[in-house]
Amino acid sequence: MTLRNSTFNGCATAIEQIWDWTWTYSGLSINNCQTGINMSSGGVSDQAVGSVTIFDSSFSDTPTGIITAYDANSSPVAAGSLILENVKLSNVQAAVQDPNGVALTGGSTTISAWGEGNAYTPSGPTQFESAFTANTRPSALTNGGEYYTRSKPQYAGQPASNFLSARDAGAKGDGKTDDTQALQSAIDTAANQNKILYLDHGNYMVTDTITIPSGAKIVGETYSVILASGDVFSHMDSPLPVLQIGKVDDTGSVELSDFIIATQGSTAGAILIEYNLASPAGSPSGLWDVHTRIGGFAGSNLQTADCEKTPGSPTINSKCVAAFMSMHVTTASSGLYMENNWFWTADHDIDDPALTQIDIYTGRGLLIESSGPVWLYGHAVEHHSLYQYQFANAKDIFGGVLQTETAYYQPNPAAPAPYASNQMCDDPVFSQGASGWGLRIVNSSDILLYGVGLYSFFQDWDTTCSSPNSTTTCQQQIFSLEGALSEINVYNLNTVRTADMVVRDGKVLAEAKDNANSYSDTIAKLCVS
Repeated sequence: MTLRNSTFNGCATAIEQIWDWTWTYSGLSINNCQTGINMSSGGVSDQAVGSVTIFDSSFSDTPTGIITAYDANSSPVAAGSLILENVKLSNVQAAVQDPNGVALTGGSTTISAWGEGNAYTPSGPTQFESAFTANTRPSALTNGGEYYTRSKPQYAGQPASNFLSARDAGAKGDGKTDDTQALQSAIDTAANQNKILYLDHGNYMVTDTITIPSGAKIVGETYSVILASGDVFSHMDSPLPVLQIGKVDDTGSVELSDFIIATQGSTAGAILIEYNLASPAGSPSGLWDVHTRIGGFAGSNLQTADCEKTPGSPTINSKCVAAFMSMHVTTASSGLYMENNWFWTADHDIDDPALTQIDIYTGRGLLIESSGPVWLYGHAVEHHSLYQYQFANAKDIFGGVLQTETAYYQPNPAAPAPYASNQMCDDPVFSQGASGWGLRIVNSSDILLYGVGLYSFFQDWDTTCSSPNSTTTCQQQIFSLEGALSEINVYNLNTVRTADMVVRDGKVLAEAKDNANSYSDTIAKLCVS
């Protein structure tokens, strides 16, 4: 989870962290409390809190900032991993208290960087409970020294006359009428008139690319859906965007919130979102609560009756090959802020009362090729064939928490099936029987990730590999670093049921067996340059 911009005043304990795999706090303000955060749940010998990351936050008039159960002999070895960066203290007696007393003294000061857990810098593991050198933050990602943040616009101060209803503009949103022209016209009209397009609740079927021009502001009503359908999106060898945000060489910014991009039927060439805009410094585009949803819902035509899972069978139902990619942030783009986005290929039918599990195939998750800046707050990508996140020839990316799940059917078929690796997309090449990557970083620099969860729960729909007492793993490798890299810094990397936590150019850098946590496996600090 990611919690941002929260204030606690006059509490006995502001936050009782009773359990997690990884949790990231940004912009915390804890004032006049007895204890700021208590993450000692379970005690020294059976810690329940996996990892916590806190940055750009403050504690004031609070005797004990953080209580942890971590020490050199606590169990599991990586449980209670904690990272603090740019945390301001005012009248705090003990910044961190561990089972042996005060691990970090307080006072009125700023904690530049301090942590506890296992470190790989780049080799390891090295167990630490100490200060360390803070990340060098690229100026493009910061505002006043802190990482840039921007809350979702609510438009509360706007008069009704500043909104244009998509329905009033002629779009039906009934899930069966082709709304391509009407929706495009509504978007263009609202942008030209400097109005906010209100995407009334509904399913807006489109049969060709919808282009979002610079200056557009679009807000959905309880997750309105733009539904891609038809032959134009059905060709795997000639993929096309459903929602194209700007065109190459376009400048400016957009504000998009509260809607879903989805597909209907076999749209094997659909790129659900393509972002091309070069946004000016200090005024990035924003996508808040904009999600992709591929299959598994009424109207998708990819539900239980069409695509029910077939474990043990190598047969791929071509009807269920549903999309080429969830989102592409292109080399032409810059300045993109994303918060609370979930890019999901269905693993089950959400409109079936039995939640029947299904096989739906999407090639790629989120591909970022931009030189930045890009911010990803509270972000998840799940169940894509080749990878969930890929940063290729990219620069200046902030992320936290990034969360992934491997496709449940893998390795049957194994990655990249039913797609083929495409050099034009910087696709990975897989060994026989492999599952897709959770995160792949290639020829990139200044990638700063504050909390990552890369999870694998299934092998060919079987959860034996992820049971708590299993002696097997669900996949061999999940995080790949490749090529020329500079300043790749990760705090609290968590993997689930993966043997090799990190590989670099095919060589194992970190193994799960050395970094056991309460359920996940955790590296508190990973630095590669």
